[in-house]
Amino acid sequence: MKAKKQGNNWTAYYDKENDRYFAEIIYTSREGREQYDYEITSVIYEQLGSFGDDIENERLIKTAKMTYSFENTMYGTLGPERMVWDEEADKAMNECVKKSKG
Repeated sequence: MKAKKQGNNWTAYYDKENDRYFAEIIYTSREGREQYDYEITSVIYEQLGSFGDDIENERLIKTAKMTYSFENTMYGTLGPERMVWDEEADKAMNECVKKSKG
């Protein structure tokens, strides 16, 4: 199985060592930056990239458990600038991302 899948605004990772799946959606514009991280299932991971439109991939990712969000735009934030809901999953995803860039 591929360790990484990617679209325009999303990237999904498979951590082989721990058999866990993660995805991030990042929007960047002149107005600011938004990032949303999720712990996804193997079923979601397998389906990612099979849609003709990246919006459908993002919708599928958003059905999973959100672990982290960062919203900082010139129009203000929708909540705290950085919010972590699951510290352990956030740390595990960051380690997985480092390995994939390794």
